[in-house]
Order: sequence, then structure tokens, then C-alpha cells
Amino acid sequence: MTQKKHSRNPIIHALVQKKNVLAAVMLRDMRTRFFNHGLGFIIVPLWPLAHMGVIITIHVLAGKASPYGQSTTLFYATGIVPTLMFLYISRFMGYSLIQNRAMMAFPIVKPIDVMTGRACLEITSSVITLTLIMIILLALGNNPWPNDLETAVLAYITVIFLAFGIGILVGILGLAFPLFLTVWQLLSICLYISSGTFFVASNLPHSAATVLSYNPVTVCVEWMRTAYYETYSDKLVAPFYVISFGAVALLLGLSIDRFFRRQLADG
Repeated sequence: MTQKKHSRNPIIHALVQKKNVLAAVMLRDMRTRFFNHGLGFIIVPLWPLAHMGVIITIHVLAGKASPYGQSTTLFYATGIVPTLMFLYISRFMGYSLIQNRAMMAFPIVKPIDVMTGRACLEITSSVITLTLIMIILLALGNNPWPNDLETAVLAYITVIFLAFGIGILVGILGLAFPLFLTVWQLLSICLYISSGTFFVASNLPHSAATVLSYNPVTVCVEWMRTAYYETYSDKLVAPFYVISFGAVALLLGLSIDRFFRRQLADG
């Protein structure tokens, strides 16, 4: 009876079909990511957590004072969380089409489905990682709750949108030009170094701060820190710029995808 209703309503049928495709893509990703078993996905949230742990441990053992605030751990966490979330989501979305070429042999599976499925897994992993980080901060005697929860949530969601938009563009370009994935790896390193994760970008000389303000990840890090520190400068915070950057990347990626599909169809 339900199937008949779906067949009569093309919109509902298309949505159900899309849901099934995304579920299949996600299940395949979960099984093939580690150990050829779905439980291997448990390891995924631990990678960024280990990354953050190594960085914070090195700085603490070196005896370096926190660049801002009283807690070194909290300062680095407020920079590492948005930065790694952006890098992991965009990077793994970018490689998803190359890694799942076999699935796209089925006409029902589109490139956007593969990348969206990968994005859902990475976002889920990021939320789990954030939860673990907050638990660890509590255990270390730090308060992981921001002074301005609304600002922190908005910054977090905006980072996800930015990573999704960039991931779509990188994935499409990487499928058309595999060398671009190597280029993106190099660009990611530059974005990471200049993100302001290890320093206060707004405290730099005006000329240097202006250059870094063009990096949307830097803007997100600065935005996130204003939610935790009441006196933190917001001169580099530009939410509209980050949202626009992500939207342009998303639209550009979808447009390129549509163009190549038409080229293949005409050919």
C-alpha cells in the first residue's frame, strides 16, 4: 500500500529513492573505511582527537603560555575544532568520488549523492569528536561551555556549510582533474597554518591580519573564540563572507558537475 502511494507521488518517490541511495553510500563507506567492517567507523572520530591531543601535549610540555586566556588547552581547542572539522569534511568529500567510482557505475547514483553521504559521515564523526573533546576538557578542569552559546553554534554550523561547499567543488574538480586533489592537499596545509589555530590572528599587524582575513577558516576560528572569550577582538569576524564563500563554492561545484554531465550526454 505504501509503495503504491509513493509511485503515485513522484516527489515522495524521488525522496525515498534518494534516501535509499544515501544510505547505501554511507553503509559502503563505513564498511570500506577501516577493517572492511562497519565497526571500523568508530576509529574515524579518534583521528582528529588524536591530532588535537598531540598538538596540545607538545605545547603544554614546551611550557608555552596560552596566547590568550588562562587555559592553553581551551585556547588551542577553540582553534583546532573548527579548523580540523573543515579540513576533514572537505578533504574526505574531495576524495569520495575517486574512491567510489564503482558505485557511480549505477545510473541512480550521482556524484552529489556520494559526496553528500561522505559529508554526513564526516559531520557525524565531527559531532562525536566535539563531544569527546568537551568531556576531556571537563576532566582536565576546564569549562568547555562558551560564554555565548548562540555564537558558538552559529560558527560551528557555518564551518560545516563552508566545508560542504568546498568539498563539493574539490570533489567535482578532483574527478575531472585528479591532479587537483594534490593541489588541494597543499592548499589545505596553507589554510591550516594560517588559520590562527596557534596564535591570535587579530593581534597581528594590520597588514598581516588583513591578508589572513581572506582565509575563511581564520574567520571561523576568530568567530568561535569570540564565543568563549568576552574581550576577544571581533575585527576579523565576517560571517557573511564565510557563508558567501561556501555558497559560491557549492554553486560552482554543482554547475561544473552539470556541465560535465551534459558534455558526456552530448558525447
